[in-house]
Amino acid sequence: MNKIRVSAVSYTNTYPFLNGIRKSKVMDQIDLSVDYPSACAQKVIDDEADMGIIPTAALLSLPEYYINTDFCIGTEGAVDSVFIFSNKPINEVKTLKLDKQSRTSNGLARVLLKNYWKRDVQLITDDGVEPDAYVLIGDRTFGKKNTVPYVYDLGKEWFDFTGLPFAFALWVSNKKLPESFVKDFNDALAYGVAHATDVIEGLPEFEGFDYTKYLTAHLDFHLTDKKREAVQRYLGYLKDLD
Repeated sequence: MNKIRVSAVSYTNTYPFLNGIRKSKVMDQIDLSVDYPSACAQKVIDDEADMGIIPTAALLSLPEYYINTDFCIGTEGAVDSVFIFSNKPINEVKTLKLDKQSRTSNGLARVLLKNYWKRDVQLITDDGVEPDAYVLIGDRTFGKKNTVPYVYDLGKEWFDFTGLPFAFALWVSNKKLPESFVKDFNDALAYGVAHATDVIEGLPEFEGFDYTKYLTAHLDFHLTDKKREAVQRYLGYLKDLD
């Protein structure tokens, strides 16, 4: 059988998954590549990968998809790595710059601005223009919360808006994969999640950022029924943006 092409994300939130994969027999069955979230999604969309941990928003760009495994990049509230950083209170924001590495978080920011905060904002794409606020995700947010006047954790804000958890990224394939492979892959992820803190040693330190708390309290890796409900709710809001 040809190896299954798997695309994963190069952020700390995916390290437990990668650790589980690399320590399992599934490594012999895959060609693994690692990239930032929006590029990971594009590989699955373009059939350059068979499966990836892709941003939830990218589901709308796939004519056919299968959500594999019992795991996701999710949260039950504050996620501590997906933010709107702002120079003004959110009710005064008029311009927003999106994160080029993101799909889901950009969409989530826009959904919340429209439906929760009731703000009609202009999206800024010109690097030469200073926006009122900007979306930033992943490791680039570590240690940054205390350097910006106003900080909005989008996991927490979504929970306050809907009462639901959130899944930022899902293990999705663009074709049906062999059941035996999906089981082996799921088992690998389960090991990684059960040993999430194993990946911390050697990571760079950031003032005010706690890796253990991030990986075991802020992140929730289990794809529950509530997270599946949140995915559908979010996609519905996303469709209404355009």
